[in-house]
Amino acid sequence: MLAEQRRHRILEVLRLRGGFASLTELAAEVGASESTIRRDLEVLEESGAAKRTHGGAFYAGHSPPQPYVGAEPAQWDKKQAIARCAARLIDSGDTLLLDGGSTTYELARLLVDRQLQIVTNSLPVANLFGANAYTDLVMVGGYVYPRTGVMLGPHANRMLSDINVRKALLSVAGIDERGFYNNNLLLVETERAMLHSAEQVIVLADSTKFGRQGLVHLCELGAVDKLVADTGISPEWRKKVAAAGVEVIVADEIENKQERSK
Repeated sequence: MLAEQRRHRILEVLRLRGGFASLTELAAEVGASESTIRRDLEVLEESGAAKRTHGGAFYAGHSPPQPYVGAEPAQWDKKQAIARCAARLIDSGDTLLLDGGSTTYELARLLVDRQLQIVTNSLPVANLFGANAYTDLVMVGGYVYPRTGVMLGPHANRMLSDINVRKALLSVAGIDERGFYNNNLLLVETERAMLHSAEQVIVLADSTKFGRQGLVHLCELGAVDKLVADTGISPEWRKKVAAAGVEVIVADEIENKQERSK
């Protein structure tokens, strides 16, 4: 593979992984040695297309990153609609806690240049706000899960126990009658600490997540305050979630109402 092709592929991998990838992942995806990838990243950083960090790199291009690995492209429009709707729930001056899910990353992109205080355990999310003069950024430390660039583990949980935020916005992998799920044990432990740190908890979930379980149970349905979904959510699931005391907000319906009122 020529150097130019290899660097183009590196940027593609960074976009597909939501804005961050480890050096090991890049080497495996591109089929080159880590020393070669380091040299390519130096060139890409000089051009402003990528930003190196210890053990990996961030995407720094102008076009928006694509879905995380494993995300279904067909659901990306739904995730973006949910993110737009969730952005309307954020007030100027809010203190927010954002996890590292694909939908919360889309939300974070919409919050850049707003006057906010952001707390996050996600390297890709933090990278969006790192040089933003309008936003105060607090980074939660811990073990970095290489696939998504999210901080997990006991150090992250201890730090979160000392933090208080107005709103926590979380992504989940599944929702059933028992509640919400995610697919990583350490992630779920950290997200439980997030639940206790927030005055208000908002879950962002596209309609494909309903009726599905994940590897680890996060919390009961009634443990959160609001749920933002797309119009694919069934009437039955709206009733079930609302019956648990959760406000259900349907993204596309809100946008359509606003368009009609203009």
